[in-house]
Amino acid sequence: MSLSNLRGSVAIVGVGQAGLGEAHGKTEMEILVEAAKAAVRDAGLSMRDIDGIATASVGASMWVMPVAEYLGIKPKFVDSTMIGGSSFVSHMLPAMMALESGQCDAVLVCYGSNQRTSTVGRAGISKVRAVLDPQPYEHPYSPLQPITSYALAAARHMHQYGTTREHLAEVAVAARKWAQLNPEAMMRDPLSIDDVLNARMVSDPLSVRDCCLVTDGAGAYVMVRADRARDLAKPPVYVLGNATATWHRQISCMPDLTVTAAKESGERAFAMAGLKPSDVDVAELYDAFTINTLLFLEDLGFCAKGEGGQFVSGGGIAPGGRLPVNTNGGGLSCVHPGMYGMFITIEAVRQLRGECGERQVRDAEVAVVHGNGGTLSSQATAILGTGATV
Repeated sequence: MSLSNLRGSVAIVGVGQAGLGEAHGKTEMEILVEAAKAAVRDAGLSMRDIDGIATASVGASMWVMPVAEYLGIKPKFVDSTMIGGSSFVSHMLPAMMALESGQCDAVLVCYGSNQRTSTVGRAGISKVRAVLDPQPYEHPYSPLQPITSYALAAARHMHQYGTTREHLAEVAVAARKWAQLNPEAMMRDPLSIDDVLNARMVSDPLSVRDCCLVTDGAGAYVMVRADRARDLAKPPVYVLGNATATWHRQISCMPDLTVTAAKESGERAFAMAGLKPSDVDVAELYDAFTINTLLFLEDLGFCAKGEGGQFVSGGGIAPGGRLPVNTNGGGLSCVHPGMYGMFITIEAVRQLRGECGERQVRDAEVAVVHGNGGTLSSQATAILGTGATV
């Protein structure tokens, strides 16, 4: 089984979300199940059809087992790989292999978090992370993680390439303009460059408006083989390429603070798809912080290294710009419940199915989805396409 043979062999046929913004007293499991049921229903399937599952959680290393139990399924394929926010983009390739090998027939990829309203709170979540994910070179100095690490990368990019805080602010403003077209987005108030620059500084050079939201939310998508996908309820969205790369865990071990492993994952995903960045109609990039978007635009090949600031200037990635980026409003303005890779995948599928209303990108045929985990640590890239691309 080669990667070229896997291209377009599997499609995403259903997506669902639940508890976006605030879960209103529901647990992370309860909103996960709501999203999972919505995705299965969207595909025109029933939970009895699901015989594969992939999921991950910040606070539970064996999370896939209670999820399967709660859903009442007995999966033949299980993937509980946990590499942070990129997990749900990285889950695609193992699921494709399981489907193509006949190990299973329908894979549910799902996630839920109530980190905003949980009684555990962000402090409790941070304590859990410190135990499950020790970072011995950094934790002794009590950095404000993860923002300290991203601020370090932003400062280096500014020093090395002349990137400015105004360039970073362009990313936040563009995300907000997309969010204003999305009724599901949490933050829809007007936002200007000056608003971002004058916002409370959190970790220099990043202000609070350079940082993602803290929300609740759950999402899910369903994958089946292409031959079955054609007979289901919604237009299939085919997985044309997928790759994951990890070069470090702690930011202090990152070889170059301005180059992420997205360079590798992107190259491999595009090679598998037989496409290039200029073929992409819409890009959904994990924007935990404004610097992320600049780094990923560069590393994925949409512009040269150091030119991300100029690429986004003047509304370059906003509605009407040269490249539609984070069309749901992103983690900066739509939703960010701890791990965001699920939600960029769902938005890409909806764009390729033409379901996005006011924010719909016209004639969208190819989408890139790029997930990030840890402190620029794990990178996963997926290239998705409509039936016309297979």
